[in-house]
Amino acid sequence: MRSLYFYSFLLALLATGCSTTTVYIVRHAEKVDETDSTDLSTAGRQRAIALADALANRGTDSIFTTPFRRTRQTAEPLAKRLALRTADYPSQPTKAITERIGRIQNKTVLIVGHSNTILEIAKGLGARPTLPKIEAGDYDNLLEVRIKRGLLVKSVRLSQTTYGQLTPP
Repeated sequence: MRSLYFYSFLLALLATGCSTTTVYIVRHAEKVDETDSTDLSTAGRQRAIALADALANRGTDSIFTTPFRRTRQTAEPLAKRLALRTADYPSQPTKAITERIGRIQNKTVLIVGHSNTILEIAKGLGARPTLPKIEAGDYDNLLEVRIKRGLLVKSVRLSQTTYGQLTPP
């Protein structure tokens, strides 16, 4: 009987101070051209609205984008809807944003990145994406990383889904 109390106490201790941070990671939406300063295309603007629709009721507290116009424009509809400001992070190295997110607790965050960074960001947060890479024409991935921290335990769970118009194969 004594061990039952001990294990109950231990479980209660482990649960003390638990926090969950949810991080949504997307690539910027479709762009007009390949230049660094390009805007979103009409399809990209529609995708940005679809992202806002998908995340509007998920309790987003913070939005991070790279300094590029296309990432900011992707986040803009959600930021306006939730009356949030976006914060810039450097697109490379991804370590800067993963360390910043690693200090956030009990929040829901959106990160808008690039085809060559979003999987690295997920990995940097401790997730294991099954996608080998994001192709040049692939814009519909929505990664959800849930980071649960307890007194002695940390767990990371990844969900991979899509949003908006599906990218043609």
